[in-house]
Amino acid sequence: MSIDKTPAPAATEPVEKTAAAAVPAVDPRLLVREQGFAGYLGEFKRKMKAGDLGSMPVVVGLLVIWAIFTSLNGNFLTAGNFSDMSVAMVGTGMIAVGIVFVLLLGEIDLSVGSVSGVAGAAFAVMNVTHGMNEILALVLSILTGTVAGAIHGFVFARIGVPAFAVTLAGLLFWQGFMLRILGDNGTINLDADGIVVNLTSYYFSDVAAAYGLAVVVTAGYFLSAFLGNRRREAAGVPSRPLSEIIVRTALLGVLAFVVAIVFNQYKGLPLAVVIFLAFLLLTDFVLRRTAYGRKVFALGGSVEASRRAGINVELVRISVFAIAGTFAAIGGLFVASKIASANQGAGTGEFLMNVIAAAVIGGTSLFGGRGRTWDALLGVMVIVSIQYGLALEGIASPVQYMITGGVLLATVVIDAVTRKTQKTAGRA
Repeated sequence: MSIDKTPAPAATEPVEKTAAAAVPAVDPRLLVREQGFAGYLGEFKRKMKAGDLGSMPVVVGLLVIWAIFTSLNGNFLTAGNFSDMSVAMVGTGMIAVGIVFVLLLGEIDLSVGSVSGVAGAAFAVMNVTHGMNEILALVLSILTGTVAGAIHGFVFARIGVPAFAVTLAGLLFWQGFMLRILGDNGTINLDADGIVVNLTSYYFSDVAAAYGLAVVVTAGYFLSAFLGNRRREAAGVPSRPLSEIIVRTALLGVLAFVVAIVFNQYKGLPLAVVIFLAFLLLTDFVLRRTAYGRKVFALGGSVEASRRAGINVELVRISVFAIAGTFAAIGGLFVASKIASANQGAGTGEFLMNVIAAAVIGGTSLFGGRGRTWDALLGVMVIVSIQYGLALEGIASPVQYMITGGVLLATVVIDAVTRKTQKTAGRA
């Protein structure tokens, strides 16, 4: 007796249709090599369908904001106003960098505003009131933020108290501590020629400084991309063609030199901007190029999976909150530098909300596991642009709060919709 082993046509038809309908995914690094630059259009459509929006919404939003305010007031994007906005955003942006680390864990830190105020107050008391050396006072004030953040992280990671509750208590405690050390006067003026005040008042007036920084940034990007490609080619994994790297470098170079030209039309390159960019580069390297950064992203994805993979969850959590406290202290010193004093209002009011909003508006997910430290730069640019644009129009603060709140809500909604779309597409 023979048995017919030929598959039934009905069983093979769906398989054949599925195979025919399947479209092999192309690594983004191979787009230009295999499909030409037109391949980016197809990749863009695929990302839109999958909800992978990246930084596009905030970049588009920033351009729209600039276009609106420029049409309302021709002074909005003048060299002087642009330079002032760039310096004003550094304090908030520094603290937002630390918040990005915390948000990557899927947690929140409500204490950073108060911690920033404590750092400024501690420096003023040590340096001005007690005559301590400026550099030593600067280091100790930054370490104050590190210790405060580590305490919050310890209570959260080791004892198990929710981060929201721990940092809310920290917000109240450190605010009271700041008021205590400032004393009855409530304000301590800083030395106008001191290190801290110069953080935001010093400009490199030589035009070569701004152009030199533009060259360094452009060349650094090219070398990083080129050498990274060489390593990928040596490992036999997809890499970008040289033509694509050159185009990307050229676009960055144009942007960098335009910004340099604008700075040189006013006072020159602000020291605050240079320091901010240096910290952004450093933290971006830590998150994307080190084992520690991968652990932070892993915890944001799944704590249990990270624990089973051998990651010391408690240590990473404590260190992240310590980093947030450190950047809060650094940002607090820049805020004190901008007003040349430490006072009782530092880190209070809407300041905390602006810091958190900057990280979220920039593209860092509230749900953890997705974000970059560059998001802090994009987000704070949006917030400061709104503030300066409305101020030029003479619009009162209440309207500024409402508009900023609306932008934040829109960003969170986009984040939530993006996550749902990615789950539907099987990418989350």
